[in-house]
Amino acid sequence: MGSIKRILVTGGAGFLGSHLCDRLVGMGHDVICVDNFFTSQKTNVAHLLGCGNFELIRHDVIHPLWLEVDEIYNLACPAAPGHYQFNPIKTMKTSVMGAINVLGMARRCRAKVLQASTSEVYGDPEVHPQPESYRGAVNPIGPRACYDEGKRAAETLFMDYHRHNGVNIRIVRIFNTYGPRMHPFDGRVVSNFIRQALAGEPITIFGSGNQTRSFCYRDDLVEGIIRMMNGPDDFVGPVNLGNPGEFTIRQLADLTLELTGSTSQLVEKPLPVDDPERRRPDIALAKQHLGWEPTVPLRAGLEKTIEWFRSVNLGDFRAPTPNWQ
Repeated sequence: MGSIKRILVTGGAGFLGSHLCDRLVGMGHDVICVDNFFTSQKTNVAHLLGCGNFELIRHDVIHPLWLEVDEIYNLACPAAPGHYQFNPIKTMKTSVMGAINVLGMARRCRAKVLQASTSEVYGDPEVHPQPESYRGAVNPIGPRACYDEGKRAAETLFMDYHRHNGVNIRIVRIFNTYGPRMHPFDGRVVSNFIRQALAGEPITIFGSGNQTRSFCYRDDLVEGIIRMMNGPDDFVGPVNLGNPGEFTIRQLADLTLELTGSTSQLVEKPLPVDDPERRRPDIALAKQHLGWEPTVPLRAGLEKTIEWFRSVNLGDFRAPTPNWQ
């Protein structure tokens, strides 16, 4: 390993953030995890609290924070529709004010800073698969806009700090990711299906179930994020990180039933507003610049995720926000 870095991970107790902290602590870096625990769980990072090179700070990134760091991974923001729609104004503040605060810190410390953006910047895409050059079809006044437009505004801020202030930035656009430590009540399709299947409850399919998603296992995604941070300075992104394998929601339901051995029935419900019909990343840039592509097949990743869901007590997770479904 090269020199030890002081690394800040905002949203570090979340699903992806905690796995990123695991990797960085394991690499020997000094890691500071900042989280306000709105959607994350302290149990996600409890095993790291005894490590001499890890510290945990409860803080909300919409407020300034003064630290001396070499690198910043900005992952702070509710990412599941039920969570980010619960308090949409707060979601927008987290994306925009959070970006301003970490970029200000990066400028002052001359730190490298990575923005965890999202495939949601493409909205309900008219181009398939989605390359980074596609500008998206987002409804700026819809119920998902607090997240979609908040993340788009954050990308704008990152590029402007880069162009005008010389801040060393990276932008990754994260597509659907799953794996152990997903919040069981986050309302996402993978966690919904597994939880319902294990409980023998009806499996809820929104719409016909023919809409498609691409599911990337968390280990592959975290590897891509780290490669982007450590990649060449002349490639700041944005870069798509996700699995180009495309599955219908119904295929995911059938596979979940098979792997859990559940006898749950499928039940159709109306499709939510502005729910994208198709979602699949074009990862040509990630392959070219980072030598990265996913390696974990959906079946293998789902098996590990189901195993984790079986191992946890759902009662240990805070009750979902009121409109989590």
